[in-house]
Amino acid sequence: MHVVAAFDKLRGTATATEAVAAVARAAEAAGASCEAVPLADGGEGTLEALGGPNRCTTVTGPLGDPVEAEWRLSGRFAVIEMASASGLELVGGAEHNDPMGASTHGTGELISAAVEAGARRVIVGVGGSATTDGGLGCLRAMYPLHRFRGIELMVAHDVTTLFVDAATVFGPQKGASPAQIKLLTRRLERLAQMYEEEYGTDVREIPGSGAAGGLAGGLGAIGASLESGFDLIADELTLDEKIEKADLVVTGEGFLDEQSFHGKVVGGVAELAGAAGVPVVAIAGQVFDGVDDRLPTVSLTERFGPEVALTDTVEAIERAAAEVLAGY
Repeated sequence: MHVVAAFDKLRGTATATEAVAAVARAAEAAGASCEAVPLADGGEGTLEALGGPNRCTTVTGPLGDPVEAEWRLSGRFAVIEMASASGLELVGGAEHNDPMGASTHGTGELISAAVEAGARRVIVGVGGSATTDGGLGCLRAMYPLHRFRGIELMVAHDVTTLFVDAATVFGPQKGASPAQIKLLTRRLERLAQMYEEEYGTDVREIPGSGAAGGLAGGLGAIGASLESGFDLIADELTLDEKIEKADLVVTGEGFLDEQSFHGKVVGGVAELAGAAGVPVVAIAGQVFDGVDDRLPTVSLTERFGPEVALTDTVEAIERAAAEVLAGY
């Protein structure tokens, strides 16, 4: 039997790399071969899924302090996670954030560093941001923008939120009060007008333009393509070809619910496996919304209890995978 293990991270308990390695160990013990494919949907984990960091650059953090941001350069291809430069975790979470002042300037510095190092294709994974600046800080850090003519910029996102809705949808989780959300929304409306006047692009109706507080829209205004993070990463890794060669696909993430089938890893993997006629099983920390009707699932919390699922997640994944493999 040949198994493909294709996981997203289980946030806070196991990285995607750790999860697929656990399945690979279970497969080896069962006498099966396994190809381990860590995945992401455009947010945190994008860099890991596409090879991991091999560069580090000091840039301006979301509140102005310098931060060390890791990124990847392979030939003329660069991978950046905006969270490493402008992420909410860098400021200690929502309670320590300044939602009005947080800037994507450091992300622009990181994109500039990649291009100055020779990159001609740049993927920017957006997710986990502290910011709602509509990407203005990023664009200012990239000036003069003519340097980016001929550069293929791709924004990997996992939401369909529109540009001017970014504050309403994501502001609360970044610490914004209701009054600040109104101010941020007006600021995004003005930015959308400015981008249309300066760059000839109306970002208001572009699906996903509100990702990372409108950073996606700001980059879209200057010509970046906005793409499903899962689809983009799956294409880069030729995941469809890997799945076609498999006898079984094991996928998973931390919380499996209805949203998992809308631009997320598990739904995307299940769709590819279905198209290839390959059976697929999902292993998740917790399972909600009755989605086990969609595909066979294992809830680590139900199978091993919440303590084991949270504190020994990698071992629990390996045990669950062993049980799954024993049934095939």
